Amino acid sequence: MKNRNRCSWADHSSQYQKYHDDEWGVPVHDDVTLFEFLILEGAQAGLSWETILKKRDGYRKAFDNFDAKKISVYSESKIG
Repeated sequence: MKNRNRCSWADHSSQYQKYHDDEWGVPVHDDVTLFEFLILEGAQAGLSWETILKKRDGYRKAFDNFDAKKISVYSESKIG
């Protein structure tokens, strides 16, 4: 592993470290990934980012891996 300058906030947990080292500050141009971050940021309101990272796999499952085309045709029963 190469030496990294890690922000102090990332030392709080291994999830934060992984997020910091692999994702935070990395430019994203993929629509699916941008949509995922939009959904996660909205869910984060009032919660810690660590909580969202812990629930990330659940969000991926609930939102069909953030496939906007699939989400756009969800039935009322799927939404509710």
